[in-house]
Parts: sequence; structure tokens; C-alpha cells
Amino acid sequence: MEIIRTISELRARLSSEDQVCCVPTMGNIHDGHLSLVRIGKERAPIVVTTVFVNRLQFGQSDDFSRYPRTFEDDCAKLESLGNDIVFCPNEDEMYPEPQVFFIEPPKIANGLEGRFRPGHFRGVCTVVTKLFNAVQPQMAVFGKKDYQQLAIIRELTEQLCLPIEIVPAETVLSEDGLALSSRNRFLNESERSEAPRLRDTMIQIRDAILAGDRKYVAMEYAAGARLARYGWNVDYVVIRAQKGLRRPAEDETNLVVLGAATLGATRLIDNLEINVE
Repeated sequence: MEIIRTISELRARLSSEDQVCCVPTMGNIHDGHLSLVRIGKERAPIVVTTVFVNRLQFGQSDDFSRYPRTFEDDCAKLESLGNDIVFCPNEDEMYPEPQVFFIEPPKIANGLEGRFRPGHFRGVCTVVTKLFNAVQPQMAVFGKKDYQQLAIIRELTEQLCLPIEIVPAETVLSEDGLALSSRNRFLNESERSEAPRLRDTMIQIRDAILAGDRKYVAMEYAAGARLARYGWNVDYVVIRAQKGLRRPAEDETNLVVLGAATLGATRLIDNLEINVE
């Protein structure tokens, strides 16, 4: 496996490759990331996994310095899976000058995560565009766990006419149902035992909808109240249409439940798609 740290070296290495898949990450690789690499390996002969902790997407309440950096362990995991190239630029390489040009995301970025993390998706869209320009892939794999991010990146590639196929990957869960995340390591033992309740609450909503319940606002309120009773600080649990993440009509068939809540000092997000036949 090759480790490349500069854009010029990366472009030279990939100049003769016809099919390249990009897997953007901030490192601290876990099985969720590895599932993206597996999908990439199935679709392209060359997979480039990027490892870059992007300062631009961290807000004032986020701790950029606290994000775990585990590069050697990341490389070992990626190499064992047959990943071809790790692109790991430093900040001077990605931002040689203060970034004054930004990608402004659409209105979809202002709600949900955008409401609680102002500027987050502006930073995500900007760095993803720069990474795409560096790697110049034909496809890129993004996990459904960051559902709003996936929707925004899809729209970004369409609006800017980028010749890149965005491939969605299912969320990887632990045995007890907790969505894998780099943040999970910050949970203490009791919090870790409680954490699967977020997905359990979403499953309750899914089951109610599949049974015919369409009282979406009432279900959202009940879900938030249930989590609060168990010590969660709830930002949102909402039901949306999968396309556009708008409030669903009563006859909507493709739905998604999205949730974000803090347990102790750790903020967790998850989602669950619901397809009504």
C-alpha cells in the first residue's frame, strides 16, 4: 500500500489510471470505514482512501484537537483490506493559504445537523471538492450514517457537473445495534450500554409507520421524550422524505428517521430508512 502526502505526487501516480475510487475519511478507521473500502474494491481497480482531519468543518463547540488521530493503526487496517493508496496531506498541503473560496451548500444544509453545527457543511463541501480535485476519481463512496452529508454531496456533484458517481454504503452496526462512529470511544461503560437506545427508538418509529401510523409529529415528540427520560440531551428525532430531506406528505413511501442526541459528553447521530409498500 502506498502512502502519498502531496497533491502533485498523487496526481502523477494516478495519471495513467482509468478507474479510481475515492473514500474520504478523517481517519480513526473502524469497520464502518472499512466497509466503504470494500465497496470501492468491488467497483474499481484503484482505491484511494483519504485521511485528513478538516479544520473547516469543526465549529466553535466542536473540539478539532480532540478528534482521535490513529494514523499507524489506520494504515494497518487499510493495508490488510487491500486498499491501494492512502492520501494523507497535512494542513499546509490542503490549505497553503487561508481558504477564502468556499462551497456554499444549499438550503438542505441549514436544518438538522446544520442547525446545531453552523458552517459544518460549508467546510465539508469545500474540503470534499478539494479532495475530488486532488484525486480526480470516477466514483466515491460515502456512508449512509451521515445521511444529510450524503444527500448534500450528491447534490454538489450534480450541481457542479462533477463526473463522479456517488456510491452510498449502508451503516455498519455493532452487535447491540449502535452505529459505528469514531465518537463511540468517548462513551464510558454505562453510556456505552445506553447508547443503542437511539437506534431502538428509531426502530419503534419504523414499526409504527409500517403498521399504518402517520402521526409523524406525535411520533417525533414521543421519541425525543423517551430518550430524554433516559438521560439524553436530544437535538432532534425527525421523520423526513429520503429525497431532499423535506417534511413528508402523508402518502410518502420513502422515508428516513434521523436523530442526533448527546449522551454524557458524546454527541451521537444515526438514521433509519423506511420504505412503505
